[in-house]
Parts: sequence; C-alpha cells; structure tokens
Amino acid sequence: MAVKRLIETFVPENYKIFLDIDRKTKTFKGQVAIHGEAKSDTVYFHAKDLKISSVKAFSVDADFSLDAANEEVAVKLDHAGDVTVSFEYEAVLTDNMMGIYPSYYEVDGVKKMLVGTQFESHFARQAFPSIDEPEAKATFDLSVKFDEEPGDIIVANMPEVSNENGIHTFDTTVRMSSYLLAFVFGDMQYKKAKTKSGVEVGTFSTKAHAPEVLDFPLDIAVKSIEFYEDYYQTPYPLPHSWHVALPDFSAGAMENWGCITYREVCMLVDPNNATVASKQYVATVIAHELAHQWFGDLVTMQWWDDLWLNESFANNMEYVAIDAIHPEWKVWESFSIKEASLALDRDATDGVQSVHVDVNHPDEIGTLFDPAIVYAKGSRLMVMLRKWLGDKDFAEGLRLYFAKHQYGNTVGDDLWNALAEASGKDVASFMHSWVNQPGYPVVTAEVVNDSLVLSQKQFFIGEGKEQGRLWNIPLNSNWTGLPDLLSEEKVEIPGFTALKEANRGKALFLNDANMAHYIIDYKGELLTDLLENLAGLEDVTKFQLIQDRKLLAKAELISYADVVEMLPYFINEESYIVGTAISQLLGELDSFIDSDTELEATYKSLVGKLFAKNYARLGWKKQEGESAGDESLRGTVLARTLYAENESAIAQARSIFADHKENLAGIPADIRPIVLNNEIKQANDVALVDSYMDLYVKTSLQELKRELANAVANIKDEEAVAKLLDNMKNADIVKPQDIAFSWLYLLNKDFSQDAAWAWETANWDWLAEKLGGDMSYDKFVIYPGNHFKTAEKLAEYKAFFEPKLSNPGLKRSIEMAIKQIEARVKLIENQKAGLEAAIVAVEGKL
Repeated sequence: MAVKRLIETFVPENYKIFLDIDRKTKTFKGQVAIHGEAKSDTVYFHAKDLKISSVKAFSVDADFSLDAANEEVAVKLDHAGDVTVSFEYEAVLTDNMMGIYPSYYEVDGVKKMLVGTQFESHFARQAFPSIDEPEAKATFDLSVKFDEEPGDIIVANMPEVSNENGIHTFDTTVRMSSYLLAFVFGDMQYKKAKTKSGVEVGTFSTKAHAPEVLDFPLDIAVKSIEFYEDYYQTPYPLPHSWHVALPDFSAGAMENWGCITYREVCMLVDPNNATVASKQYVATVIAHELAHQWFGDLVTMQWWDDLWLNESFANNMEYVAIDAIHPEWKVWESFSIKEASLALDRDATDGVQSVHVDVNHPDEIGTLFDPAIVYAKGSRLMVMLRKWLGDKDFAEGLRLYFAKHQYGNTVGDDLWNALAEASGKDVASFMHSWVNQPGYPVVTAEVVNDSLVLSQKQFFIGEGKEQGRLWNIPLNSNWTGLPDLLSEEKVEIPGFTALKEANRGKALFLNDANMAHYIIDYKGELLTDLLENLAGLEDVTKFQLIQDRKLLAKAELISYADVVEMLPYFINEESYIVGTAISQLLGELDSFIDSDTELEATYKSLVGKLFAKNYARLGWKKQEGESAGDESLRGTVLARTLYAENESAIAQARSIFADHKENLAGIPADIRPIVLNNEIKQANDVALVDSYMDLYVKTSLQELKRELANAVANIKDEEAVAKLLDNMKNADIVKPQDIAFSWLYLLNKDFSQDAAWAWETANWDWLAEKLGGDMSYDKFVIYPGNHFKTAEKLAEYKAFFEPKLSNPGLKRSIEMAIKQIEARVKLIENQKAGLEAAIVAVEGKL
C-alpha cells in the first residue's frame, strides 16, 4: 500500500505562520494561513498533536475533522480552486527532539534552554498544519513571538525584517519543502564572516562554550560555500548561511536552508583540545550540510524513496570539498576506512535495503536513513560514478542539473540525464544496477590455462539467496589490455603470459583507489604477486587487500587462518590507512578470542608484535611536523599496544594520567581516550568511575563526554555497571541524544553485555516513548545484531524482537540483525579451531 499523498488534494503556494512560544510552560499557540490550489472540495493537511480550534476558508468558518491515526485534518470547502485556508491551534513543545523542541544546557550551574526545530523527515506537521511532503514546495512567511529575556536572539532561514512588540518577522523564503523550515532562539553567542561572493556566514552556540569554538566551523563554512559556488558554477541561493550548535539534537546535523542545525560535537571545535581526526569530522559534517544547500534544498527529491539523491550525493561531496580545502588531511583515506568499510559490511547481508527503496508507510521513512546504505554505500556509488565520468564532466552535469531543476523536485533519472548530457555516456544504464539492487558483487580473478578469468557473483555474509544479479562493474585496473567494464557474469581474456609481459613490473590489481563498490578475490599467483610486490603498491591498495580478504573470510569463501597468515607481509607498514586496516581485521578476530585463556595470551603477543615498530616510531608525544596520518595512527597503535599488555606502555599511560589527575581535559587530545580507558582497566576502581561521571556531567567538551562514557564501560563491577545503566534514564546525567552511544559501550563489553541487554528489554517501552521518533531508536535493534555472537544470545534476541516484526519502522532492522547474529555464531563455530592454530603459528614466526 502506497503512502497517501496530500498534494493530490491541495497544492500550497505560500504559508503565513505566526507562533507564540512559551518556554516556561513548554506550550505554543499558532496561526497559519495557507494559500494554494484546492484540487477538490475536500482537502487534507498534515497535523500531528495540534489542538485545532478554528479553520477558515474563503475567510469564513469551514467544517473540519481530525484523523489522528493518519496525522491528517480534512477541510470541507464550498468549491475547488484558488483558496487560503487558515488555522488557529495550540500545541506543546515535544521532548523527543522532533518538531519544535527545547534543548537543555547549563551555564555556571544555571539551567537554561534553547528552543529549536527538527522537521525532517515529516515533523513540520507537529508545528503547523501543512502539506508535509517534499514535493509540496512553497514560500514561507514566518513570525515568532516568545518569552524573550535579555541576551536572547532568534535566527531562521531568512534575515529578520522587523521586530515589533516582540514579534520577530522574517523575510519570505524561496520556494522550498516544509521539512527545511527552521528557527532557533535563546541566549546565544555568535561569530560572522562573509564569502567572496558576499554571503553572510555565522556560527552560533550557547554561552556554555568559549567563543573560540566558533572559529574553526566558521572558516570551514566560508571556504565550503566558496568551493561549491565554483564547483557547481551555481551561486549560493540565499543571503545568509547560519550554523547553529544545539545541546540536544537527534542526528548529527540538519540541512535546513540557510539555518543549519548541529549536534554540538559535530560543529564546535576547541582549538586547544582538538585532534586532526575531530577537525576532519567537523569539517566533513559542515561540508556535507552545505552540499545540501544546492543538492537537497535548491533541488529536492520528489519523494522519500529518492532520499539517497540527497544523502549519497552530499556524503560524496563532503570529501570532494574538504580534500580541496585541506589536501594534507588525505580525507579519501578516511573515506575508505569509514564509508567503504561500513557499506561493505552491512550490504553483504541478504535482505538489506537497496539505495533506492519504496516507502509504503510513513514510519518507514525513518528507516531510510541507514548510515551504511543511503549514506556510505550511496556515496561510494557517487565516487564510483565521478571516477567513471571524470571530474570535469561530473561537475558540468551538476551545473546542468541545478540550472534545469532549481526550486523544483526530481527523481534519480533526472540526475543521470544531466550527467549523460555532459559526458555523452549512458549513465542511467550504468547506475541502475547499483542503485536499484541490494548488495554488491565479489569479482573473482584467476588464471586458467593462460587466460585471465574475471567473474562476478553477489557477495553474501551468512545465508544468502542467489538471484542471478549482475552489476556494471568498472574494473579500474592498473594493467592495460583489460576491458573497462565487467557487465556479464564472466569474461575470459586469453594470453595471460603476454599480457603480464606487456605490463611488466606491475602486479595486477583491480578497483584502483577503492572507488567502486565491490571486492576482489585474487586466486593463486595473482594474490602471491600482490603480496610479494607490496612495496610497489599504493597504501589504499594495501588497505583493500586486507579489507577484501577479511570480508572473504567472514563469508567463509576463504578462512580467517588464510588472512592471519598474510599479516607478516604488513609488519613494516607505517601508513595510517594500512595500520587501521590491520586494526579493523583484529576487531573481527577479537570475537573468536575467549578471555583469560592461553590463546588470548598468544593473541595479545601477536597484536603487540604487529604494532611494535609503529609504537617505537610514534611513541606518546606528538612530534614536530608529523603528518595528520601519523597523529591519527598513534591512537590505534597505543590502544593495541596496551591491549597487548606492553608493560612500559601501561606504565607510561598511568604516569600521564597521574600527571593530569586534577585536569583530565588537559591530557593531550590525541591520546586522552587511550589514557582514560587504560586507567579504568588497570585500577578497576568504582570511585574512579564516579569521578569520570562527575566530569561527564560538568564538561561542555562534547568529545570528552563521549570519551568518558566509553572509558567507564571498562569497569568490571556489577553494581557500577547497574548504576551506569540507571543513569541512562536520568536526563540530567545522560542526555537522550547520547543514550544509544553510552549504552553501546556497555553492550560491547563481555562483562557488561548481559546487564546492558537486560536493561534494554526491561526498558523497551520507555525507550519507545523517549526515542520513538528519534533517529537513534532503531540503534537498539541494530547494535545487538552487530555484537551478539552466541547461540544463547541469538535465541534471546529472537524471543524479544520477533514479536515486534509488525512494526514497519523496525522490521527490516530486526530481520537483518537476526541474520547477522546467525552468521556470526556459525562463523565462530566453523573457523575457531583453524584460526587458533594460525595465531599460534604466525605469532611464533614474528
């Protein structure tokens, strides 16, 4: 059953909205006059939790009826045609970070509140009656009155044009979707600058932070807008670009046109307390949201089934922009580490959604925001497409796309057509197999009777139903003499010996720079050639070798023993991306290792040997002029070296902690999480947990908060774990936006996993009430699927969640998690013995 589209009964042109908001009572009164075209004599508007007292049409009272279950209000008109429908209503501020909601914080022990908005995907209806669908673009005239106090300011999509009798009125917006309307008010500080083209840019936060936290995001925002204006050859469409950090925020950030809102950790940067990694993270989030100001805001998907058009594109462009602004960061390495790994892992489970997916129920819209698919996989597909077309044609295609569709709505093929016009290539045919099909292929490369045989097949981790799917795979090989695309199931290229001679000195590899969404299974001499010529390969290709072999083992196409036996080839690697690949592989192997066993001791020794050279090279202190990669690698090296129980490393970590015991925030930011974790592990002191949590509540440094939440999860004390879990329900300690992360840290530890799971099952109704509309809600379904590894936990998971399969917002995540746990249980059972033997053998050789 398709979702009912209200635009079919009424097409809005303009909203005149007046809101009178009272923070003390958490209530508001609203008036809205919606001008547009009625398609029939009964029209429908979205409205949720609004107490409507009056409806007028053609300036006279109109009959109306509410349908709360479908979030609709029906209005009876005398006749169809041009009409203004007016509503008067009351409502409450929500406390689940949707609609118009309060955002809480403290300054010098005084509790304060900002009020902001979150209307994506379909929550504008909680603020005013509307046609709350992306296709229903209109202009908006917004006026807001609130219980104003000295120091309060208000910002919105457009500049303020008047302030009379406490009513703040904003300029008429351009044509846009309802989910992009936004405002924030309260006691805020700000900094402003202008782009070369004259766009005013501002960064805003509460006064709980030092003013300098606004400098870095301001610089990135200005440079990103300048980059996009040049790249898209399309001016930024609005007079200003506001960036507002909110203390309570469901997602990471939201691309409201001209008034972007953020979780504080995603925007604010303390110049004295920031790592390269945290700066990269903030920069990419800002660049992502600014990419949306064109792609998503100026041109918007027609319906939520094309959400990927927005998110996949922006996720790709954030890396394009930041690579141009800060090339020394090598952000494409981060793309492989984060986006590629996330996408390849989740997209290999049978039943995963495709990038383009039908939406048959409003509650399914939230499930579309799957970070592994719509964001990570989708962005990989855009990266793949950009490489296939070339950057010049890709950028020109975007210029054509914006010129043709600005202020309108599109479907995926509109983008393909524009890119085809610019490049002369059949983009739609190339992309349909990737966007419309779930999953991805494994390309097998082998030499048979002096022919190079390349074949493709859908790759599954766990059980998977073979459906004969094929993809248009760009081979992106370093050899000449190979086809550009593999579109059929198999291709045989004769004369391998001659081909190898023609490409003398180069080991064959495919998927150059890891820019296409598939993995490769190199057989026999092809794998041997790569390993023996490792020194001549790019770091990203070495990363791919480890990544692809790890995935092949996870799918049991090869064994984990095979992968472990490959590790000695990488013992001397110094790059961030290769060191991270080894650590990611170890993250998989950790599941096989039982605590306090002889094997664990051998495994720890192996881990220590793998990172020994980099530990000696990098040490604990940042060195003058070191690369961004070395700074980021240090944390991985130290964490693994401490896990290996290196006595000098443990002593050094404890010494650093002792030196900073009275000021934990003063520990150098790049090693701080390592030191905080280690101290809890070594001391196992409940009083130390209490002191961490005290700092957790008091600090305004969001990164430090997350580090402390991670660190306290290392405590091995049942009462302390129970207290940490109790804290989840106390918003004065753990904000609702942070519950999922804090809980995950406990779920992820063997000692506390049972308690964390029991807490979830006991508090499910509370979670549904508190986070039901929130983007973190389904994390409580997904995270156990990522971590449970025993038959007992599988049975418990199924017993609890299978009765909830009727919930359309959870159904796919539950089914996926069950398959993931089943695959993990079977994998450990099948491969544990062989892996143990390989660990012992390889440790003895190193």
